[in-house]
Amino acid sequence: MPKYNAFNSPLGYIEVICGPMFSGKSEELLRKLNRLKYAEVEYLLFKPKIDTRSRQVKSRDGRKQKAIEVKTSKEIYNYIHKQNKKYKVIAIDEAQFFDKNLGDVCDRLADEGIMIYVAGLDQDFRGEPFPAMLRLLSKAEKVTKLTAVCTECGAPATRTQRIIDGIPANHNSPIVKIGNTESYTARCRQHHEIPNKPKI
Repeated sequence: MPKYNAFNSPLGYIEVICGPMFSGKSEELLRKLNRLKYAEVEYLLFKPKIDTRSRQVKSRDGRKQKAIEVKTSKEIYNYIHKQNKKYKVIAIDEAQFFDKNLGDVCDRLADEGIMIYVAGLDQDFRGEPFPAMLRLLSKAEKVTKLTAVCTECGAPATRTQRIIDGIPANHNSPIVKIGNTESYTARCRQHHEIPNKPKI
């Protein structure tokens, strides 16, 4: 039987885990879900279909869990309401790849009494906020912002640096480019470079 006292927050709640690449967002998300397993609480885990690296949510410390792949945030809502049982917890990884309605979808689910954990990049490679994350962050009861380690100086890294052919990607590069260590690294504010970034 599910042990609902395992929840550290009342049901109907949004918690966002954000930060740059290599900061441990998926690791933290999977850690929270693993704790729910011990409490025998069932949940659903979603990820965007655009992320073709794996059908699982994986962390760099070796943890992994199979996830339900969806194209839009509305599909998350519809999937949950087509189930024969009511889930008290849902989790979403790589939230930055969803459409801008994700915040409203999560808000409505929280109003229905569902606990929601969401992990994603808060900024793109240019240091600009992802549209899907903006409204979500404003709706959340709790936001945990993680940092990585700047590969240039070792300071806390809050930005994701895209690298193309060994040099920082141009400001006009496409926003979405699926990749890992071959295309990205973590940087602090002082070492984050965006060639041709428009001046204010």
